[in-house]
Amino acid sequence: MKKTVFAIAGLALVAAGSAQADQALATQSGCMACHQVDAKVVGPAYKEVAAKYKGQEGAVDMLTQKTIAGGVGNWGQVPMPPKGGRADVSDEDIKTIVEWIMTL
Repeated sequence: MKKTVFAIAGLALVAAGSAQADQALATQSGCMACHQVDAKVVGPAYKEVAAKYKGQEGAVDMLTQKTIAGGVGNWGQVPMPPKGGRADVSDEDIKTIVEWIMTL
């Protein structure tokens, strides 16, 4: 029983550490300049994005591609530049950030 409790606690700590690392990646990649977790800034709050696409099959891949390509009209008329205006952010990092957003 104690081993199970410790294993669950360990997994929770790993998940929390991973979420912090993914939020740090979003910050480092410049995403947090226009987005925040709980509040709309220039773009929508990440929790709003997660709620809008929750349960939709293929949402991570679709949002990853939309972030890579950029666009306008999904959340108003303020354009999202391709890769958030940061060509140096890898497609893999964008997918990691989108996967984190969808956990919120």
